[in-house]
Amino acid sequence: MKHNVTLTITSLLSILLLTFHLTDDIVRGFEKGGLSNLIGGVLISVVWLYGTLVLAERRSGYIIMLLGSLLSLGVPVIHMKGKGVGVTSSLGHSGGHFFFVWTLLAIGVLGLFSAILSARALWSLPWRRSR
Repeated sequence: MKHNVTLTITSLLSILLLTFHLTDDIVRGFEKGGLSNLIGGVLISVVWLYGTLVLAERRSGYIIMLLGSLLSLGVPVIHMKGKGVGVTSSLGHSGGHFFFVWTLLAIGVLGLFSAILSARALWSLPWRRSR
């Protein structure tokens, strides 16, 4: 199994699901959907995408993917705190609840898996450059 290909695929899936999730947050009113949200969401996604596709198999690319995957691990944690996302919350009686919760779980799984793969890739790189 090629770990770099797997890491690229999981990072791309995480970016896709995070954009779906941000869109769902804005539609449901959890986020304001203002210019700051647009700039923040787009900027993070572009940097993560650049690290995944352009800087692949480089130390900087692995660091960007590691940071992105660690950030994505926080998304399910933030939503599960407090009232949570179950049927007793206000989200439980709205349409699309299944997709919202599924993306949360998928983002958490992909984030942890990507973090493991990118940490492993960073660990396997040589510490010094050869001249």
